[in-house]
Amino acid sequence: MRILAIDTALPAVSACVLDQDAAEPIAVETVAMERGHAEALLPLIKRIMSKVEGGFASLDRVAVTVGPGSFTGIRIGLAAGQAIALACKAEIVGVSTLAALAAPLIIEPFEGVVAAAIDARHGKVYIAAFGPDGRPLLTPRRVNAHEALRALGTGPLLLIGSGAPLLAKEARARGVPVKIASERSAPDIALVARLGLAAQPETAPARPLYLKEPDVTMPGARPEAPKEASHGSAGAHAAATVQA
Repeated sequence: MRILAIDTALPAVSACVLDQDAAEPIAVETVAMERGHAEALLPLIKRIMSKVEGGFASLDRVAVTVGPGSFTGIRIGLAAGQAIALACKAEIVGVSTLAALAAPLIIEPFEGVVAAAIDARHGKVYIAAFGPDGRPLLTPRRVNAHEALRALGTGPLLLIGSGAPLLAKEARARGVPVKIASERSAPDIALVARLGLAAQPETAPARPLYLKEPDVTMPGARPEAPKEASHGSAGAHAAATVQA
């Protein structure tokens, strides 16, 4: 099985193509960025696919990060992924950003709890936790550091993600053993692909996992039509890229 993985949920735009039995991706590219995901994604995918023998027609599955993360980024990635899957008649699955962040830590033996945490601002984090066997101990949620530590227990804790420093500070204040493995802000796209290969479309749907309501327009204010049009057209642009 050959999979295209896409991630635009966090401060990066990433894509890779991976064959199920291969040790390394056929093609991979990641560009760190805070803004501009919509403009960067499709040219990046086009560059990736130009290196893949058989092109889009060789894809069996598409994996897209579904969040938590940026509301706009999640929408952009999902729209592109769904359009590519439809045009290629390929399966599509969703992958949690938190699971993808935690994946490299779960692969190696460890004691205690692995927690992936993304800075959700205003003193809060998006968090999920896993036991030594990879079993989920804490489902994805948006909480403050105090609530997170209360749910994680007495440790020891192994943390990864942009929210790790906030959790580590709270853990040390409570006397909980803690180690930060990495403060990386986005997952390894090759691990997103591997999780996508292991997932089943029925149990890992490509649906957004926001965990936070998007900013709303106040009564009387008019929505910004150009932005909405840009996001809404991501799928159409992706379909055109496949057909080109």
